[in-house]
Amino acid sequence: FGSGRLRPGPGTWGSLVGVAWLLVLLGARSVPIFCAGLIAGLAVSIWLCGEAERILGEHDPGSVVIDEIAAVPLGWLGVCLLKGSAGLVAHSPMEPAFWAQWPELLMVFVAFRVFDIWKPWPISRSQNLPGGWGVTADDVLAGLVAAGPVAAVAWWRHAIS
Repeated sequence: FGSGRLRPGPGTWGSLVGVAWLLVLLGARSVPIFCAGLIAGLAVSIWLCGEAERILGEHDPGSVVIDEIAAVPLGWLGVCLLKGSAGLVAHSPMEPAFWAQWPELLMVFVAFRVFDIWKPWPISRSQNLPGGWGVTADDVLAGLVAAGPVAAVAWWRHAIS
């Protein structure tokens, strides 16, 4: 969607598009659709990133951010663990319930970017996988690790309300 061409930080711009992708998946209000969209996005990322490496002749080209876009929704899995299938429901931005989720949405973005940039072990090692697998795997792991802080924010907000 062109976010990989924006500067500075194309991965950050791609992650913002990833939050939009998360909202699309949540907006379906369906666990099967959320899961299918997540898996399809990751499959497209693996294929497209592998092709981009081959065509551009470089490992993990910075202008290709489909890996960030596809992996950001993984950060929401912590909310799902706390809320069950109710965590997979998004409201329209016109509804007050939508804006009640803003701390978790912000934490998805922030925690994902922190772990994607920092790349603690084993995230850093996952980049050694061949082709699009290595390009996407570090983002998948960053999204899964980000789910922890997101769940903590959701739990804390629930505990104090």
